[in-house]
Amino acid sequence: MSGCNFTIPFAGVATEVLSKAKAAIESQNGYFMGDTQSGNFEVSVLSNNLKGSYSISGSAMNILIEDKPFFVPCSTIESFLKNKLS
Repeated sequence: MSGCNFTIPFAGVATEVLSKAKAAIESQNGYFMGDTQSGNFEVSVLSNNLKGSYSISGSAMNILIEDKPFFVPCSTIESFLKNKLS
């Protein structure tokens, strides 16, 4: 299972985007831990784990997916997160 890396720009303050990210992960019975600087998360996708970490730099969230199902492309994960965090 390979990983991916992408950046999601956001408007507003980091606490708002983190609240959205946490809600999206936890709504899928996932785990989200972190603050306005960095953190990590884990969620099950079709009975497979997706693990990642994030860091905040200015008004951008840098996301590193460390482990994901091989059949889920990075572009799908990035698109889903952009939609949830916008």
